[in-house]
Amino acid sequence: MSALRSYVRGQWHTPPDEGAPLHDAVTGEEVARVSSAGIDMAAALDYGRRIGGPPVRELTFHERALLLKQLALHLQEHREELYELSYHSGATRYDAKFDVDGGIGVLFSYGSKGRRELPNDTVYVEGPVEPLGKGGTFVGQHILTPRRGVAVQINAFNFPVWGPLEKLAPAFLAGVPTLVKPASPTAYLTAKLVELIIDSGLLPEGSLQLVCGSAGDLLDHLTEQDLVSFTGSASTAQRLRTHPGIVRNAVRFNAEADSLNLSVLGPDATPGTDEFDLFVKQLVTEMTVKTGQKCTAIRRAFVPAERVDDVAQAAVDRLGKVAVGNPANPDVRMGALASLEQREEVRRSLKALMDAGSLVFGDPERPDIVDADPERGAFISPILLRAQDPDRPEPHQVEAFGPVSTLLPYTSTDQVIDAAARGAGSLVGSVVTADADFARDVVLGVAPWHGRLLVLDAENAKESTGHGSPLPVLTHGGPGRAGGGEELGGIRGVLHHMQRTAVQATPKVLGSVTNQWVNGAPHGDTETHPFRKSLAELNVGDTVVAGPRAVTREDIDHFAEFTGDHFYAHTDADAAAANPFFDGVVAHGYLVVSLAAGLFVDPEPGPVLANYGLENLRFLTPVYPGDELTVTLTAKQITPRVDADYGEVRWNADVTNADDEVVARYDVLTLVAKEWTP
Repeated sequence: MSALRSYVRGQWHTPPDEGAPLHDAVTGEEVARVSSAGIDMAAALDYGRRIGGPPVRELTFHERALLLKQLALHLQEHREELYELSYHSGATRYDAKFDVDGGIGVLFSYGSKGRRELPNDTVYVEGPVEPLGKGGTFVGQHILTPRRGVAVQINAFNFPVWGPLEKLAPAFLAGVPTLVKPASPTAYLTAKLVELIIDSGLLPEGSLQLVCGSAGDLLDHLTEQDLVSFTGSASTAQRLRTHPGIVRNAVRFNAEADSLNLSVLGPDATPGTDEFDLFVKQLVTEMTVKTGQKCTAIRRAFVPAERVDDVAQAAVDRLGKVAVGNPANPDVRMGALASLEQREEVRRSLKALMDAGSLVFGDPERPDIVDADPERGAFISPILLRAQDPDRPEPHQVEAFGPVSTLLPYTSTDQVIDAAARGAGSLVGSVVTADADFARDVVLGVAPWHGRLLVLDAENAKESTGHGSPLPVLTHGGPGRAGGGEELGGIRGVLHHMQRTAVQATPKVLGSVTNQWVNGAPHGDTETHPFRKSLAELNVGDTVVAGPRAVTREDIDHFAEFTGDHFYAHTDADAAAANPFFDGVVAHGYLVVSLAAGLFVDPEPGPVLANYGLENLRFLTPVYPGDELTVTLTAKQITPRVDADYGEVRWNADVTNADDEVVARYDVLTLVAKEWTP
């Protein structure tokens, strides 16, 4: 049987030795061998930094995001190959889709968010400009730039496709190359995934490398610019976190580890209610999907003491319908564990759990198997336990990483909150209830120990993605035992791979660094109205100054009648004067904005296609009848869209009175054509 190839330094590497055997989880047959022999780990990291990093950093966020979308589309066309290969891991068709489609979905999500929420630039600007001096010549702002290292990912065996893709997407979008080190038992799936990506030719050379087999001395060669993202057991996470190479260079380390996730059934969810049925269905689903080999699976199911018998019986009825066996058989709902070794590990953990409880369903030693040899395959029955004493330590300390869950009774909200903390940190918890007050108490009580919380009820059940499904737009991680790190989280996951730097300078220099106009910086062209310029002609800093325009009492009265806004400050002189903020009738803020638009808008058809909003609007000084308004509109930021014939322009609008006081300040957002022929 041939050994899996690694992909390092721009070429496929076949190990010179035989490697260790990898076995089919269903039949026990050898499916591949794995070894990292002959790989120069230091050279691989150096290649990623020198060859992979520069071309990725040269791309803008939007260009990287578009490549992620194209990669997702490419992998969609090859899903069947990954589905078929997944049968070797014991995964059913549904399990394979959960893994493969979930990973592709992450690529689509980051491809979309990158173009919506990040600039078409290579620098990310964070937060507002901070004035650092009274005269306006000294300002500061935070920027984020890509780290000049490699994002090393060390993955678990249970999600060989989703795991690598959920880490690759934010790293690549940030401009950082990736080196993937998959867990050996299912490395053949990750190897196929990387082969599909490399064959697509979509990603720049060096931006993705693969090491199958042992990590060897990989961590010894990390630098202060590299990152490590680990998914696996809490004990391994602790060992890696304290590795001398990581400690010595303060390598940014992220861990997503095992956890004793909980689900709480609310006291209101009695048999016959939708919430009761949802709780039981969710519990059984989390036990059986991926054969319970999910770091997000429900391990502790808390139930009101008087409902434990009801929940146990309902769960047994559902579990009895779950066929276990050959995952390629369409009648089978739960396949095998990833390996025989994993099965033995689950059985060892079960012994400790059964010391603290009784068996409600299942047989860990002699499961009923469909269409497969129970001795050769890594099969195990779903196991539901019932804790006799919820204060025993085992359910709160021991995780059987398989189709295993424990029912625990509770008698009060405070008790279940205290029990949640005994898990020492979890990735996810859920509360199934229609009682909003109970949900609030539990959520706020258990939140310090959880990275994500799902509140499930009849109203959101049809749209809910479920207890065990991480979403790319939300943080995936948890405190304490769960690793203390974060993955995904939308743009948060991208920024994790970048260096935040505070820049202090003049407005002119800061604008040059950020490619955005900053208040106090020189204006650009003021002769040609910027609305007559296409994106190809427009420059940051181009400005139009328009006005003055006097505001009359008739304007204010007309606006009040026309809009129906008769707030007393605009209509009643005495009441307005009694207001501590005004000296009399004042103009509506939106009247000021409308008058400003009338001053700066060029009415003729041109490259400006649409106004799609205002942001950061503030009314700073009251406008009284007789005040004269002038508006200064400056191109602040230009963002061409890589996949359209137009882009976005953010304009800084300053509306001032005759005393040069700013009465309103805001950003105007427009869509502008890249090219324009009159």
